[in-house]
Amino acid sequence: MALMITDECINCDVCEPECPNGAIYQGELIYEIDPNLCTECVGHYDKPQCQKVCPIDCIPFNPEVVETKDQLQEKYQRLMAAK
Repeated sequence: MALMITDECINCDVCEPECPNGAIYQGELIYEIDPNLCTECVGHYDKPQCQKVCPIDCIPFNPEVVETKDQLQEKYQRLMAAK
């Protein structure tokens, strides 16, 4: 499952540079995560880096985008092949 940023986001700018896939971007009001690019850091790290650095813990798993570890790994491989 991809991650999402809740409206509790304080726009502190620490999550965006940590995303190895470029899935995090500045939205209209808060940072947002593109679920098509989010692999929960599968292929890069053991744990999602944005969750690790978020000072207010506002980056939960997105219940609307459910993916298995295998699906996340396949997405990672597609993204790396496209670079």
